[in-house]
Amino acid sequence: MAVSEQRAGVDLTNLDEPLSPDAGATKRDLVDYLEAVADRMLPALAGRPLTVKRVLRGQRPFMQKNAPKYTPDWVRTTPMWAEASQREVHYVLCDDLRTLLWLGNQRAVEYHPTLGLAANVYRPTHLVLDLDPPDDDFTKVVAVAHLVRQALADSGLDGAVKTSGAKGIHVFVPIDDASPVEDVAGATRALAARAESLDPDIATTAFIVSDRDGKVFVDSTRAGGATVAAAYSPRLRPGTPVSFPLAWSDLDSVTPSDFTVHTALAKLEGRPSWAQSMPAPQRIPDDLVEQGRTIPVARVAAMHEGKRRARAKRKAAEQ
Repeated sequence: MAVSEQRAGVDLTNLDEPLSPDAGATKRDLVDYLEAVADRMLPALAGRPLTVKRVLRGQRPFMQKNAPKYTPDWVRTTPMWAEASQREVHYVLCDDLRTLLWLGNQRAVEYHPTLGLAANVYRPTHLVLDLDPPDDDFTKVVAVAHLVRQALADSGLDGAVKTSGAKGIHVFVPIDDASPVEDVAGATRALAARAESLDPDIATTAFIVSDRDGKVFVDSTRAGGATVAAAYSPRLRPGTPVSFPLAWSDLDSVTPSDFTVHTALAKLEGRPSWAQSMPAPQRIPDDLVEQGRTIPVARVAAMHEGKRRARAKRKAAEQ
């Protein structure tokens, strides 16, 4: 494989090949973007087990957790036991520009770090709400983002906001280490419920898609060992958009397509970085934890409801 050039000690290859038929970007565009945004992006990746989404020539995109066998010795990794596959997985830790460029050269387009650091991956450093609209109407998800901000303020909390890079919005709330992970997860459910209660005509916490009735889903399941697309991460979608941090006041005047690997860099000037946008870590209020304990875990509740509906359907068919 011919080396096109070298940057930060990384041999870069086949830079002028397109990432995908509809990406509107080449591997060079990806690497150029990652290099330019590294100072802002790396703080969101450093020390966190990383899952990447890669797209190889002529193949379907895939999520990669385990570092491949050809990973250079200088790339840091951390082992984690995977219950699903019953094996030890070695996740990459992307702490520096060299590693980031190596990943870019591997055609890793998306970067999904865990919410916890490698030292205690199931202890999230942030409480996260992922707002998922039913369609591409960004005004709907913006309206619900303002509900989330109000719910946070009513609870004495503050957060930072970014586009997901797809069609939704991520709200991050930095938290201290006073609460165990179960309480962090419960508080996330409680905040979602409080946002929903502010305007149930536009917001929902229904985990089952068919129950959402065209409303924006306030996803409270990003806790424990979950991952979320990093700030500034490109997304493997038409046009190669990126997850872009915003001021709350910006939400009403932007769309996700405003921020791509081609346009995002010019929009960074004068803006604080994602790390600078974060409030100081906050203690989760006791009443939020107490309310969260009364709310079932969404996936578990959805599983039981799915089984109940299946039984009811079978029973109706038998009659």
